[in-house]
Amino acid sequence: METFITIAVFDYIHQIEILKHRLDQEGFQYFFENEIMSSFAPMYSTALGGIKLKVHPNDFEKIKLILQEMKYDNNLRIV
Repeated sequence: METFITIAVFDYIHQIEILKHRLDQEGFQYFFENEIMSSFAPMYSTALGGIKLKVHPNDFEKIKLILQEMKYDNNLRIV
């Protein structure tokens, strides 16, 4: 199994909700690191390094295009 890689880092839990639906709809393999902790303690997101979108390496470029299409690239750190 290949290691998932970080493609983007979000500051707030609400920023990922629509993106999760889009990625599910497209059938991508992904997960959000620190998502659960950020939902319990939103102010800790920065201390944890943000909510990291981890994706399968084969999907990196496709998901990067989706982030740009959805205008997420203006509001977060894309790796």
